[in-house]
Amino acid sequence: MLWSLIKIILFVVIIAALAWGAGFLLESSGGIQLTVMGTEYSFGPLQSVIAVALLVFAVWVLFKILALVMATWHFLNGDETALSRYFDRNRERKGFDALSEGLMALASGEGKIAMAKAAKADKYLNKPALTNLLTAQAAEMAGDRRKAEETYRKLVEDEQTRFVGVRGIMKQKLADGDTETALKLAEKAFALKPKHEETADVLLQLQAGKEDWTGARQTLSAKLKNGQLPRDVHKRRDAVLALSEAKDVFDEGKSIEAREAAIEANRLSPDLIPAAVMAAHGYIEQKKPRYATRLLAKAWAVHPHPDLAAAFAAIEPDEKPQQRIKRFATLIKGQTDHPETKMLMSELHIANEDFPQARRALGNLVETDPTARSVTLMAAIERGEGASDVVVKGWLARALSVSRGPQWICENCQHIHADWKPICTNCKSFDTLAWKTPPMSEVAMPGGMQMLPLIVGSVEDKSGADGAGPVATLDGIEDAELIPDPTDGEDVKADKPEEPAKT
Repeated sequence: MLWSLIKIILFVVIIAALAWGAGFLLESSGGIQLTVMGTEYSFGPLQSVIAVALLVFAVWVLFKILALVMATWHFLNGDETALSRYFDRNRERKGFDALSEGLMALASGEGKIAMAKAAKADKYLNKPALTNLLTAQAAEMAGDRRKAEETYRKLVEDEQTRFVGVRGIMKQKLADGDTETALKLAEKAFALKPKHEETADVLLQLQAGKEDWTGARQTLSAKLKNGQLPRDVHKRRDAVLALSEAKDVFDEGKSIEAREAAIEANRLSPDLIPAAVMAAHGYIEQKKPRYATRLLAKAWAVHPHPDLAAAFAAIEPDEKPQQRIKRFATLIKGQTDHPETKMLMSELHIANEDFPQARRALGNLVETDPTARSVTLMAAIERGEGASDVVVKGWLARALSVSRGPQWICENCQHIHADWKPICTNCKSFDTLAWKTPPMSEVAMPGGMQMLPLIVGSVEDKSGADGAGPVATLDGIEDAELIPDPTDGEDVKADKPEEPAKT
């Protein structure tokens, strides 16, 4: 409404200015005198202005006539499109103007305006590759999914724009959650343009999501060949895919193939913990404990992990605790100060019922880097050394408020997983799980002194019928004397903890 009013005002102002100018010229004296072949022509000021305007118009008409004559000349000399180009020149100008305005509207986020400009450009131009693409993207921005898909299908019919059409429909199917159709379209788009990085990434993610590990490895190799991946990243991700392939083979019961695939995965990336564990179990099944020992020691030197310790214990499952402590010295060599090494050795000494040595092995870990596991180990040590139930419960109460320790966390969405997986179950990202400590959540908790009587309880002399000694109670409920294991959530008897290698 405001713009219409402004246009009306401008029109009135222009007409008034022209009328004032004409009146001024009529009242003015002088003019132009022109002599042609002895004849003199005199023009007043207004007549001079009109004459100049007519002369400019005549020159413009002359150039148009000359252009028409030239187009006719070319047509007569065999150029069949010369006349059509001459008459379509104005239409093309209008069409390209509308196309440029549509692109500007699309860049500005004005989907409906871009659709209108695309329709106008399509009216003047005979270039569906340009106008259909603009129409499809404008329709997506405006939320008209039906129009967008319809236009993308038109693009698929043209060989020059087939990739753009397939990619556009693929993205729509991904948005709709139709991964089956999206995978087929991604394969087709990748076949049309194998060097397109985004399409290769989408295809790789979809293949991994469908557990097509063989196809995913082929796509990954193509990305390396096309220079889209550094060699070290390709090596790591290829190891992840090889490990996933090995897991599938293992689930199918093909033990020989599973061992070979796991060993290949470990060869590709020795620091990949699940690959090292699976390859070690493969060597154990082959009765090759030396290979398993060497493999696990190499992986532990890079990144200590409980699964590596469990696999190392499986090499000699029936050995005595003292023998196990001696054998584990081969594994922990080079990482003696790592928290995982300290907790592992503490567990081994607890299994050997050497509680003072278990305390020394744990060191000051509960003060410098307390986790639920290390604090629970301290509770077991206190119980083994004969401490009161109040002391043991105090450690267990502290285990509730400290960090849970390192876990498999997606670096993309921070989702925590119980076990390693090649794909995050939350955000579906590939190869994003890392073994690290999650950030502690800031939760308002009552002060420790106020909670202590509720958590620890008191020690009362309640002798049972069999003459048992004092039993600790918590609000009148007898304590079951169980120490929770933070690693698996199961209960372990406090008076004799389980060996860590057998859990």
